[in-house]
Amino acid sequence: MERSDGLVQRRRQPKQEVEETDRNEEEKEEEERDSKDTRLTLMEEVLLLGLKDKEGYTSFWNDCISSGLRGCILIELSLRGRVELEKAGMRRKGLLNRKVIIKNSDPCGDVLLDEALKHIKETNMPETVQTWIEYLSGETWNPLKLRYQLKNVRERLAKNLVEKGVLTTEKQNFLLFDMTTHPVTDNLQKNKLVKKVQDS
Repeated sequence: MERSDGLVQRRRQPKQEVEETDRNEEEKEEEERDSKDTRLTLMEEVLLLGLKDKEGYTSFWNDCISSGLRGCILIELSLRGRVELEKAGMRRKGLLNRKVIIKNSDPCGDVLLDEALKHIKETNMPETVQTWIEYLSGETWNPLKLRYQLKNVRERLAKNLVEKGVLTTEKQNFLLFDMTTHPVTDNLQKNKLVKKVQDS
C-alpha cells in the first residue's frame, strides 16, 4: 500500500484570486441593492436636494432651481439618447452656445421629457442649450416662443416622488392662502443622494 493513496492533494488558490471573487460578490450584492432601490431621474434628484425636508417646499427666494430643472430635462434627454449637441467644430463653442439636435424622436415614457422632446422637434431651426432652458422655463422675451414653456414642473416632479414613496403631500396654511407642500418621507433616499453628491 502506497502512502499517497490516502492523501488528497489540495491546490491553494492564490490570494489575489480570492480577493477578486470577494470583490465580484460585493459588486453583485451592491447591484442587487441598487436594482431594488427607487430609481430617480436627474430632475427628481435635483428637486429632492432643493426641498426642505420637514417643510416640503423649495426656498421662496431662490428661483435658480427652475432653470436647473430645465437643464436637467435636456441632460436626461441626452442620457436617454433622444437629443445631442452639435459638434464643437473649429471654434470650440462652449456647451451653452452649442445647438440641441434631435437624435431619436421616440417617446421616453416620462411625461415631462416627452413634452420637452415634442417642443424641440417642433422647431425648424435648432436652438442653443441656453435658449432651450429659457424657452422651457418661460423666461424668453419672444412671445411666440412662450408656448414652449413647461408649466408646473416642480409640482409634477413632486407628484412623481410621492408616487415613488419618497415624499408625501400635505396642505399648509400660509397666512391668507393654503399651499400644497411635499415633506420628505424617505430620509434614507435623500441621505443617499447627499452622500453621492459629497463623494463625487
